Amino acid sequence: MTAPEAGALATTDLTVGGMTCAACVRRVEKRLAKLEGVSATVNLATGRARVSHPTDVTPDELVAAVERAGYTAELPAPPGPAPEPHPQQPDEAAESGGRDRLVVTALLSLPVLVLSMVPALQFRNWQWLCFVLAAPVAVWSAWPFHVRAVRGLRHTAATMDTLVSLGVVASFGWSAYALFLGGAGNPAMRMPFTLLPSAGTADGGAHVYLEAVVAVPLFVLTGRFLEARARHGTGRALRSLAVLAAKDVAVRDVRDGGRERRIRIEELRVGQVFVVRPGERVATDGEVVEGSSAVDVSLVTGESEPVEVQAGSAVVGGAVNAGGLLLVRATAVGADTQLARITELVSEAQAGKARAQRLADAVAGVFVPVVLSIAVTVLGFWLGAGADPQAAVTACVAVLVVACPCALGLATPTALMAATGRGAQLGVLVSGPQALETLRHIDTVVLDKTGTLTTGDMSVTRVTEVAGGIGKEAAVRLAGAVEQGSEHPLGRAIVAYAGRPLPEVTGFRALPGLGVSGRAEGRTVEVRAPDGELPAPLARALDACATARHTPVLVLVDGRPEALIAVGDLVRPGSYRAVDRLRRLGVRPVLATGDRAETARAVAAELGIDDVRARCTPEDKADLVRELRERGCRVAVIGDGVNDAAALAGADLGIAMGSGTDVAIGAADVTLVRGDIEAVADAVRLARRTLGTIRANLLWAFGYNALTVPLAAVGLLNPMLAAAAMSASSVLVVGNSLRLRTWQPGRPQRLGGAS
Repeated sequence: MTAPEAGALATTDLTVGGMTCAACVRRVEKRLAKLEGVSATVNLATGRARVSHPTDVTPDELVAAVERAGYTAELPAPPGPAPEPHPQQPDEAAESGGRDRLVVTALLSLPVLVLSMVPALQFRNWQWLCFVLAAPVAVWSAWPFHVRAVRGLRHTAATMDTLVSLGVVASFGWSAYALFLGGAGNPAMRMPFTLLPSAGTADGGAHVYLEAVVAVPLFVLTGRFLEARARHGTGRALRSLAVLAAKDVAVRDVRDGGRERRIRIEELRVGQVFVVRPGERVATDGEVVEGSSAVDVSLVTGESEPVEVQAGSAVVGGAVNAGGLLLVRATAVGADTQLARITELVSEAQAGKARAQRLADAVAGVFVPVVLSIAVTVLGFWLGAGADPQAAVTACVAVLVVACPCALGLATPTALMAATGRGAQLGVLVSGPQALETLRHIDTVVLDKTGTLTTGDMSVTRVTEVAGGIGKEAAVRLAGAVEQGSEHPLGRAIVAYAGRPLPEVTGFRALPGLGVSGRAEGRTVEVRAPDGELPAPLARALDACATARHTPVLVLVDGRPEALIAVGDLVRPGSYRAVDRLRRLGVRPVLATGDRAETARAVAAELGIDDVRARCTPEDKADLVRELRERGCRVAVIGDGVNDAAALAGADLGIAMGSGTDVAIGAADVTLVRGDIEAVADAVRLARRTLGTIRANLLWAFGYNALTVPLAAVGLLNPMLAAAAMSASSVLVVGNSLRLRTWQPGRPQRLGGAS
């Protein structure tokens, strides 16, 4: 790694193990923040910490800081040419000894629960049999909770494991005291209201609570096992992207007579030609050099229809060859491929944290200490009121067990994982939770015309020359030569029309929002949008372009107008539906383009857009965005070119077409992989559904604790029921988030409606 500049910041991802609730998340973040200049975002659902730190703070120091907090940490494997997704946090059942621990716990616990709850099955000294069965549950089954609780105590911190461990120890300790020492209570002072009967009475008269001893570990292990499986499901989209990456590839070496040999994908280099047989996946991004076929890109871009390709067509790595044999020249490998960028974008989005989750994590940081204080207060209150000791212990244990900070920690990240994964499957890549939150509130969208509302696949429809000039062919040849350096669709159309060979160009210069210029064959050539007075033939051709909704391009040679090239562009098939759906969602469309007003108005009229801004330079687009935001609008900008980058960066939300330039995609918050503008409406609806799911999750998480802790404190919840309720709360939150995995684009809803 090269020496970084002083004061520079680096970003490091860590895989963190041992976290069980939002309190753990808060503790890891606070521990990392104690390092000078370090800030961290920790995600409970993925088990990842994304750390921003000065470059003089080494990754080993970050790992050590996490370990000092009582957790494990490790650096992800170094990225290869085709990066795998970041590892998911191991499920909690695996951390507790796996499925075997859960099964053994269930086998030991069920007899205790049945004997405790069904008096007709009880026999003489049945409590001693239950004690023998409950002892290994209290010690072996709950051992992971005890270990983490002690670890937290060593670091002066309390987590949900502390609550579970204390609940088990208190229940088992009281039951052992009742059985061995026979402490008797005063029946008159026992609390008369409890939803479930006690486990039974020891010979000496004191009640035992062995059902709580086995129920708490059983229900918590079961809940975490189901929760881990569900959380594993929320990351399925990210893992499915990794599956698309090829492991090896057949290449043909032209220097060796075209002999074919198979190499590992890591050995493939840009420029090498590789073979894609029918049914195989395209190994990496490339250009077809021989053959024709249909390729299925649905798993990469979300397009349902196969795409026809032939020599000269671009193909994306991960696509499936559904037809004939293809020879493809690699144009990008490893981390530079579209599939790798998609994987990284989804991974980064899932590592983020929404504002609502930051509030939940802050609450969780003080939640466990508050619960411990409440439990001690409840115990003291009932003992001070003269209640039976076992009644006071029951209420105390119920408070410890029923409190559930896990639901707070899982409410947002599981929903974001499911939503970003589903968005990727639909061809919508969201950069993070902040983008989702902003997307939900967008009320104005600024649309570029070329390449966004239109296909961008332009072609020259007519060339008009001036009399006495250099001639049509010469003008087109010079224009094509200069446009070779342009990435704009208009330039590509002119180059394609001009054919080959083209003269060399020197002094190439892009004129943002206007055109390009350069020197070719000893002449200064400028290819730009028409402006000012034009010769009569060119003026008439300009009017014809406006009528036909074609884009006129003026060719000037040595400052003299020589020709007007008409370039036709087609409106995307889904543009009208996209604009209509956005309008129904309460989003106002604005068309901003560098084209002439006549062309812009013609396209706007076809699509039903009222607000049209033509002849916009990049500065004009940025000013438009600033103006709209000053008027109180929440603005999204959709574009695909270099001239859109400033507006994309200045908007509340930038949306780039996947077919656009790297500059535009880099400045955007959302990328439409398949280049379908109708996906914008899908993205808005998915964002609204996701934020609704997060609100519901947080409402449940806060509401559950606000309701059940007081009930447990007054003795209305038996510890066994409390354990079941606590486990169910986490599973319900994750299950609600999982519904986003099956979300389908449907009929648009108006602003404020349910999606």
